[in-house]
Amino acid sequence: MLMKTTTQQGLLQLDAVCARLGKKDFGPFNLNIAKAEKVAILGPSGAGKSTLLKLLSRELKTSSGDIAFQSRPLASWSLMELSRLRAVLPQNSDVAFGLETDLVISLGRVSRAHDPDLANIVRQAAAMAHAAHLLGRRFDSLSGGEQARIQLARIFAQLLDQRDGLILVDEPLAALDPGLQFDLLASLEEYATERQHAIVAILHDINHAMQAFERLLLVKNGQLVADIASNREAVPALEDLYNIALTCMHNEEGDLLVTPLRASSRARKSA
Repeated sequence: MLMKTTTQQGLLQLDAVCARLGKKDFGPFNLNIAKAEKVAILGPSGAGKSTLLKLLSRELKTSSGDIAFQSRPLASWSLMELSRLRAVLPQNSDVAFGLETDLVISLGRVSRAHDPDLANIVRQAAAMAHAAHLLGRRFDSLSGGEQARIQLARIFAQLLDQRDGLILVDEPLAALDPGLQFDLLASLEEYATERQHAIVAILHDINHAMQAFERLLLVKNGQLVADIASNREAVPALEDLYNIALTCMHNEEGDLLVTPLRASSRARKSA
């Protein structure tokens, strides 16, 4: 049974949205993403997480249902209009061979015909993404983790001087070492909070979701199986989602930490 959180009127709303890819159906999805909300999408591989994010970003067409952004049909927005208020970081971002990192970051600003502060914005965005030392480099000379930071800086640059926008990111912490994961998660959270941007992020790490996001969308078999607050009460739903047993504790800073137990222990735990 789907559990729902209570949110204010949405920045982004989905009403009975479905999609079909090949022979597989996804949905229906009913969602209300409020301004400044931080929402994590979790689920096993192949569950439909990226499909849901593509519906939210308009990369994938719906087979039925309605999507509204700022109370206006999403399909009615031009790409230029959307680029001023919504930034998207897909799981894989192709970049033309040999571009410099500064130019890759500045691509987040292409909808602006006049952008006199562009160079400063690029530097600010790179610093937020812990990538200032990578400016002036060729993008294709960077490691996977370094490229991920440049791509995140592009998102920062895109909405740096906007408020009340929407950030959609697919596995933004992939290919990063643990220290950078926490640093960039903190940067993303601070960046969005200061500007009242909503974030919807696909994540694989349960603890990242629990510590930095206030709401969890749990997706399995192409369905939204739970829409719940990110707290200890979410643990049973997470166990069902991944078919694992989880144990909980709090660290010295008061953060809730969730640790998977051995696969066989769930049966013993419920016995």
